Amino acid sequence: MKLNQKTYWADLKIFLDEKADQYNRPAFITDDPVSIPHRFNKKQDIEIAGLIAAVLAWGQRKTIINKASDFLDRMDNSPHDFLLNHRPADLKIFKGYKHRTFNETDALYFIEFLSHFYKQNETLENAFVAGQDENVEQALAGFHNLFFSLDYFPERTRKHIATPQRKSACKRINMFLRWMVRNDGRGVDLGIWKTISASQLICPCDLHVERVARRLKLIKRKPMDWLTAVELTKNLKKLNPHDPVKYDFALFGLGVFENF
Repeated sequence: MKLNQKTYWADLKIFLDEKADQYNRPAFITDDPVSIPHRFNKKQDIEIAGLIAAVLAWGQRKTIINKASDFLDRMDNSPHDFLLNHRPADLKIFKGYKHRTFNETDALYFIEFLSHFYKQNETLENAFVAGQDENVEQALAGFHNLFFSLDYFPERTRKHIATPQRKSACKRINMFLRWMVRNDGRGVDLGIWKTISASQLICPCDLHVERVARRLKLIKRKPMDWLTAVELTKNLKKLNPHDPVKYDFALFGLGVFENF
C-alpha cells in the first residue's frame, strides 16, 4: 500500500509538472485577467490594476478583462496618480459602473480606501503582513480588517474582499497574491513583492481547480472553504514544498482547456 501511494505521488508530480510547464507561459497572459496588471510598469499601478482585476474575477474571462479595463480607463489608466490626486468631481466618472454584484458604491469605496492607503504607504505590499507564518491566512485576515477600517464603509462591499475568518476559500485574493509574489522567471506572475514567500501562498480554488483537484485526490473535504484550500495546498507541497501554487496553472489548465 505504501509503495502504491509513493508511486501515485511520484506519477502525479510528473504529470502536474508537465501541465504547469504547458500553461505557465507568456501565451497564457493574453486571455487571462493577469493581462491587466501586465499593462503597467510602475509598481503601484501594477498592484492597483492587479487588485481590481482579481476582485472582479468571476464570470467569463473576456468579460472580466473588459470590466477591469473599463475601471482603469475611468482612472485615465494611471491608477496610482488618480488615487493620489483626484478631486471629488473626478469620481462622477464611476457613475453607473457595474460588474455582476460589484457596482459604483463598491468602486467608490475601493477608491476611497486605496487613496487613503497610498497617501500613507509606498506599496500595497505593506497591507499584507505574513511574517513567519506557515501561510497567508493572517495576512488575508489583516488586509480585510484594514480595508474596512475607515470610519465609514458600505456593508455591501464586504463580500468583495474575502477573509479566512469567514471560512472563505479566498480564491480571488489568493490569485492576486500569486500574481504579486511568485517570481519564477516564466513571465506570467509578476513577482514584485518580496516579504511573502511562494511557500506561504494558498492555491486559488475556483470551480475548475476544485473539480480537477478532487479527481486527482488532492482534496477530500466536502465543502469548498478555507480549510479545503489549505488542504489542497498542503498536498501540493508534497510535490513542491517551496512553490506549491505553481500547480494552479496545471489544475486550472486541465479544468478549463482540457475539461479534465
